[in-house]
Amino acid sequence: MAVSLVLAQEPATQPELTTDVLVVLGVVALALVFFLTERLPIDVTAILLIVILILLEPWTGIDPATGISGFSSDATITVLALLILSGGVSRTGVVQELGRRMAAFAGTSIRKQLFATIVVTSPVSGVLNNTPVVALLVPVVTDVANRGNTSPSKLLIPLSYASQVGGMLTLIGTSTNILASDVSARLGAEYPELHRFSMFEFTQLGAIVVIVGALYLIFVGHYLLPERVPPRADYLAEYEVGDYVAEVAVVPGSPLAEATVGDATASLGADVDVVQIVRDADRSIAPRQVSRLREGDVLVVRTDRDAIATLEDATGVELVGDPRSGTDLETEGEGGVITEIVVSLDSRLVGEHLDPGTFREEFGAAVLGMRRHGELVEERLVGRRLDVGDTLLVQAPQETLDRLSRRDDVIVAREPPRPGYRADKAPIAIAIMIGVVAVAALELYPILVSALAGVVAMVVTGVLEPNELYDAVEWDIIFLLAGVIPLGIALEQSGGASYLAWLVVSTAGFLPTIVVLWLFYIATGLITEMISNNASVVLLIPVAAAAAAGIGANPFAFVMAVTFAASTAFLGPIGYQTNLFVYGPGGYRFTDYFRVGAPLQFVLSIVTVLGIAFFWGI
Repeated sequence: MAVSLVLAQEPATQPELTTDVLVVLGVVALALVFFLTERLPIDVTAILLIVILILLEPWTGIDPATGISGFSSDATITVLALLILSGGVSRTGVVQELGRRMAAFAGTSIRKQLFATIVVTSPVSGVLNNTPVVALLVPVVTDVANRGNTSPSKLLIPLSYASQVGGMLTLIGTSTNILASDVSARLGAEYPELHRFSMFEFTQLGAIVVIVGALYLIFVGHYLLPERVPPRADYLAEYEVGDYVAEVAVVPGSPLAEATVGDATASLGADVDVVQIVRDADRSIAPRQVSRLREGDVLVVRTDRDAIATLEDATGVELVGDPRSGTDLETEGEGGVITEIVVSLDSRLVGEHLDPGTFREEFGAAVLGMRRHGELVEERLVGRRLDVGDTLLVQAPQETLDRLSRRDDVIVAREPPRPGYRADKAPIAIAIMIGVVAVAALELYPILVSALAGVVAMVVTGVLEPNELYDAVEWDIIFLLAGVIPLGIALEQSGGASYLAWLVVSTAGFLPTIVVLWLFYIATGLITEMISNNASVVLLIPVAAAAAAGIGANPFAFVMAVTFAASTAFLGPIGYQTNLFVYGPGGYRFTDYFRVGAPLQFVLSIVTVLGIAFFWGI
């Protein structure tokens, strides 16, 4: 299909700005504020939107049944099923094994390492949800970098970006595609060109995007990425742990003798955490709160820069050595391993206030430091609210880290030497995924049915235990979908989408159609950086379709532009959850994403828009 450069048609008559439109646009504005400020967790914001829309039913048109329709939406249930399927595949170790085999090929060449990262990540992200794919590959890619004497910072952003472009290979690559398909189908009654996406609806364009993105990252992007984290990083130096750790001995007659670790922590001060106990040459890593102390024990304590000096005046203990000279924490080889863990998207830790003692009791690891948004947290850690993407430096026995690597609460930034995968179930899991894709692609049954059948098959064959189904689901995404779907319905039914489309058409009607299409791509990309990609799709697809109809263009082309732009957010760590996962382990700053992501976003905006015009016409 030739690319059209004709001017858009004259804008249609201005829609009436009714009270209904004003109320719904007000709710949309409120939603944007909550998404931007993150004053409430994203799932709570979604529920709040449902409540507001129902309470304002006379103007929004959202009755209780419609308000909760997002929970039973095809998109929501399909995404839930696909998350479980991804969880089943991840528990077999298939993705990690692919990563290890490519690591053997990568060697010390940065381009080979990038090639290996992209070749594994993008195709896998086309059939598995890209969020767990990145979570699984962070430790693998970090190991590739360390073994090749390359800074992990050179590979982790490319890992995230490769997963995003890979998600555009198929319908099931990302939850955004599923949601966009659902919105497109709903709008089909008004715009005949719109329909539910097939499994490989946009695979041709997705493959082009993957190739262009890969070439950019391999030959241009890595020059723009800094080396924030050195190969085989010295975590103690990187987190300046020496300035925050001291050794104190329990003196004879001390009231702390026979006291528990929890009591000792309270006695020494709220800003002090006992991370190790040294007793007669034996070292206890991350001791339990109920462990009892004895005279002569040496406690390795972690505190903040200001409070560490107060230990000199603490009753019943004496400082051993200079507290600011650094302390030997006895890392590998002595039973304790120091590594980073990242708070994951669906972690129970999100929103919790950090209590090192409670953390040590629940996770078996001692917290030594923290990094947020690429910056070292130098203030007190106790009581600090945890958020997605926060990186904690912890010390724990290797077996504890092995267990943590199998939990969904955190991402361990190093691969366990003895991973507990169900490798014998890998062929079954792969066969189930192939079956799910094939049934949907051949249109024997909708993807909703084939995905749910795949979930049942995973449990029946033992790939997943029944209790693991719930852990595999990222519930904040499910609640987000349930909340924004009725918001999109209200925007459409009230006339708000038509009014916003008229504003676009009236200001851009003099431009060639393909330029208007490109502007929608750019606008979607920018909005996605500020709010959720799923929210962007729900809010912008109705506007894009109405705008296309208003200028006599192909609405499906505009839907594709919004879908691709919302699924590829490269400008910052906030727009896409995979960007957050690599933030801490890569030691990145906010500007690093923009430096390497802005040129990629611009290049892909041109490639994608031209591809849309070629494959579907405008």
